[in-house]
Amino acid sequence: MATLLSSVFVLVLFIIGLALFLHFVPLGLWISAIAAGVHVGIFTLIGMRLRRVPPAQIVMPLIKANKAGLNVNVNQLEAHFLAGGNVDRVIDALIAAHRAQIVLPFERAAAIDLAGRNVLEAVQMSVNPKVIETPFVSAVAKNGIELKVKARVTVRANIDRLVGGAGEATIIARVGEGIVTSVGSAADHKDVLENPDHISRTVLSKGLDAGTAFEILSIDIADVDVGRNIGAELMTDQAEAEKRVAQAKAEERRAMAVAKEQEMRAFTQEMQAKVVEAQADVPKALSVALREGRLGVMDYYNMNNILADTQMRETISKAGPAAQSVKPEDKK
Repeated sequence: MATLLSSVFVLVLFIIGLALFLHFVPLGLWISAIAAGVHVGIFTLIGMRLRRVPPAQIVMPLIKANKAGLNVNVNQLEAHFLAGGNVDRVIDALIAAHRAQIVLPFERAAAIDLAGRNVLEAVQMSVNPKVIETPFVSAVAKNGIELKVKARVTVRANIDRLVGGAGEATIIARVGEGIVTSVGSAADHKDVLENPDHISRTVLSKGLDAGTAFEILSIDIADVDVGRNIGAELMTDQAEAEKRVAQAKAEERRAMAVAKEQEMRAFTQEMQAKVVEAQADVPKALSVALREGRLGVMDYYNMNNILADTQMRETISKAGPAAQSVKPEDKK
C-alpha cells in the first residue's frame, strides 16, 4: 500500500513537472518552427517566457514572413512587441507590400505601426486608392449667388509620409478651401454650373497633398446646388442698417428740437413774468411821479388816451376782415 501511494505521488510530481516544463519550454512551437524551416533556439523560446512575451505571437508571424521570403528575425519582432506594436499586422503589411512590389522596410513599417496608424490599411490603400467624400462646401461667386459643392477626392497612401503626415481631415479642409477660392473667383455662378470640371483642375493644381500622408490622384465634383442670393441679402442688410442710422439721427435731431423748444418756452415764460412784474410796478411809478410833480394830470390823461387807442386798434386787427366788412346800414 505504501509503495502504491509513493508511486502515485511520484506520478503526480512528474505530471506537474512536465506541465511546468512544457509551459516554459514550448516544444510545440519549436517543432513547428523547425518544420517550417525557421531556426529558433529552444532557449530563445524560454527567454521569451521569462520576458513575458507570448512565443506564439512571435514564432507564427516569423514563420509567415519566412514563407513569404521576407528577411526578418526574432529580435526585430520581439523588440517591436515589447514596444507595444502589433507584430502580426506589421508582417501582413510587409507581405502585402512585397507582393505589390512596394518598397517597405521593416523599420519603417514598425515606425508606422507604433505611430498609431494602420500600416496594413496604408499598404492596401497604396494598391487600391480610397475615395474621400467632402461635405457640402458653401461658396459665393462674384455675382453674390451661393453655391453648395460636394466633391469626391481619390487619394493614395504615401508610405514615405505616413509618419508625421497630416490625415484625411486636412485633405478635406484643403479641398474645401480650394473650392471656395475657385468659386469665389468666378464672375457668374452660371460659369461654375456650366464647367464644374474647372473647379477640379484649379483645386488639383494647388498641390493640396503637400505635407499629408496621402497623394491626391483626382478631385471630382459630385454635386453642385444653387443656394441663397447672398449679395442681395447683404445689400438688404446694409440698407436696413443705413435706415436705422438715419432714424437714429432723425430722433436725435427731434430730441434736440424738443429741448430747444422747451428752452425757448421757458425763456418766454420768464420774460412774460418779468413783463408782468414790470407792469405791476407801473402804477407805483406813476403815483410817485404825480406826487413828486414829474408828471402832470394832463400828461396822465393823454397817456390813458393813447393806451385806449392802442387797445382799440389791436382789437380791430384781431377781429380780421369780417369785422371790417360790416356796413353802417347793418349796424343800424
